[in-house]
Amino acid sequence: MGASFLITLREGLEIALVLAILAGYLVKSGRSSDLPAMWKGAFAALALCIVFGISIHLAVGGLNGKVEQVTEGVIAVAAASVLTWMIFWMRENARNLGAELRSQVDQATGAKALAAIAFVAVFREGLETALFLLGAETSSASGAKVVVGGLIGIAISAVLGYLVYKGGNRLNLRSFFLVTGVMLIFFAAGLVGKAFHEFRELFGFESGWLIDPAWTVTSGPWAEGTFYDFMKGLFGWSSEAEKIRVITYFAYLIPILAMFVRGPRKKVNA
Repeated sequence: MGASFLITLREGLEIALVLAILAGYLVKSGRSSDLPAMWKGAFAALALCIVFGISIHLAVGGLNGKVEQVTEGVIAVAAASVLTWMIFWMRENARNLGAELRSQVDQATGAKALAAIAFVAVFREGLETALFLLGAETSSASGAKVVVGGLIGIAISAVLGYLVYKGGNRLNLRSFFLVTGVMLIFFAAGLVGKAFHEFRELFGFESGWLIDPAWTVTSGPWAEGTFYDFMKGLFGWSSEAEKIRVITYFAYLIPILAMFVRGPRKKVNA
């Protein structure tokens, strides 16, 4: 639930920011009549992403055995890779996002072109969200909690997006994206560890130092219950994690987190 909430909160706010920038610029430039076209493009993209997400969910849910292990491993790697790229891309390009969107609006002379801009922007974010949620579901003990967390995240992101549209300069978006970025890196590390766990089972590696548990927790909040589900879903916690899973978790987490927190290197003029 925690992972899906965080994913939809951040991705939903990114979508809301895009739409707020587009809508605000259309109103300021005297093109309010083009707002319906923008919304049509956005809702068409959302509908298509929902259909895509449900279809993939149903397809993956019907798998079992080695095919399921391969699929879950590939999904975990893909989600972690795209998530990492998205976090760093957003950090590098957030400042120029508004200017880029406004430039596209200026070049869009017709309603169809404007609808296409909204469609592409929302569709890209929607596909990312569907992939991340699929990764969250494969790491969660409860699919229902993933759905609930996702819906709560969407609802809150919609409210935040509305506040931004209404002049939310008071909202510290930089801090928001920094904190959620750090938490999503922990989530991605859990996906990387899970991928190695799935591939280890797939290839039948059942013994050896790397396969032995790094720890074993058999009872208490770290082994079962709501807290366990939260830690498993968001941070990739396992009550009986193999050493290879722990090693790959930190092999991803430490360098990626360090690069993200350090921030982009400033260019020095010669």
